[in-house]
Amino acid sequence: MNTATEALTLHEGYFSRRTLYDWLFALLVVGGAGFAFARYGHAMDVYEKGILLCAAPLAIWLGWFWAPLRTLMLVVAAASLLAIVSYQGDLKRADSVFWLKYFLSSQSAILWMCLLFFMSTAFYWAGMFAKSQAEVFEGLGSKIAWVGVAMALIGTMVRWYESHQIGPDIGHIPVSNLYEVFVLFCWLTTLFYLYYEAQYQTRALGAFVMLVVSAAVGFLLWYTLVREAQEIQPLVPALKSWWMKIHVPANFIGYGTFALSAMVAFAYLIKQSASETRWYKLAPLLLLGIVLCFEPIVFRQSPSAMAANSGLSSYWAVYFGISALIVGGILLARKRLAERLPPLEVLDDVMYKAIAVGFAFFTIATVLGALWAAEAWGGYWSWDPKETWALIVWLNYAAWLHMRLMKGLRGTVAAWWALVGLAVTTFAFIGVNMFLSGLHSYGTL
Repeated sequence: MNTATEALTLHEGYFSRRTLYDWLFALLVVGGAGFAFARYGHAMDVYEKGILLCAAPLAIWLGWFWAPLRTLMLVVAAASLLAIVSYQGDLKRADSVFWLKYFLSSQSAILWMCLLFFMSTAFYWAGMFAKSQAEVFEGLGSKIAWVGVAMALIGTMVRWYESHQIGPDIGHIPVSNLYEVFVLFCWLTTLFYLYYEAQYQTRALGAFVMLVVSAAVGFLLWYTLVREAQEIQPLVPALKSWWMKIHVPANFIGYGTFALSAMVAFAYLIKQSASETRWYKLAPLLLLGIVLCFEPIVFRQSPSAMAANSGLSSYWAVYFGISALIVGGILLARKRLAERLPPLEVLDDVMYKAIAVGFAFFTIATVLGALWAAEAWGGYWSWDPKETWALIVWLNYAAWLHMRLMKGLRGTVAAWWALVGLAVTTFAFIGVNMFLSGLHSYGTL
């Protein structure tokens, strides 16, 4: 069989495996893209039209690649369209229309996302300790996580519409400030975890991965209280670019998968230390717990927090208490947790694949950022603090992957390195905004 015949056979095999639902989904995506061109094409520039043209086949491929995404996209599209129709061009209707007020306005949907991710985390942890009903609790945690992702996407899409209704010069894709990108981080991290959950047929990791999502939700709620960040604001001039639509999502795929890999690494260390009784062998994990518990002190000392209502200190007191209980509980119950966690080889493989995916997208985001910088500021690189720390993050994971592929890096060292990577990534994501200033200071605390 020659190469052309083999290629044709492969091509025919791929499409012959498509179901009626696959083709109906593809037809709906094409129809939706065509409607968007007909209705809003006059308001798009050539770059936006190009993005929409590429988005349609990408959405079809994603839906065919992983079946649950088809249902997710259709539900999000239907709910978002219902919200848009219900608004009738008047944002004041969000206070009078029942499903807008309580479910489908952007702020309502995002608050539902926050609650659902907290609930998902709780059910996953209940599954870790339940003896006879573990699968039931973990199944609920997984289903609630899916609903949380849907509400996050609905909130994002509706917020995009709301921004355009405020004013034509204000409308923008909601990935422009800390509030919006934290929402992006939460649902992206959860969605990637749900994919690995399905691929490896284990839900035990949800208890660990959803902890970092819940921590992000906690920060998001605090940030909303401090800055009223849910209010839609006009873009600063440098952000009025089509580059933002692709640079930021690619960047946060990297952040999300790096966070996921770190929590899997944490699970790896817990499983590995399950039978350890010598306290000095557990010292690194105890130190990690102390760092996590005292994280609120950092945010409490940020300028905005000090200027805000002093009542917010009680928020971080509760955060501290919950963090201490979680970390202490994990260390005390590590034997039980180790029994529920998948084998170390599986944890190591998930950690590697998450970092590999994140590194690929973070590399793409860094290149796109350089191109955007050249357009906005006249130079590809300026050693701005955000750029410098992005480079540090990139070098960290490049070195991790190099050691993995060239030197066979595995086990404890790889896991601790992934955890250190999360600290580096967190500083690049949030710390730079808190303690440093520069050209990227759009989401200050």
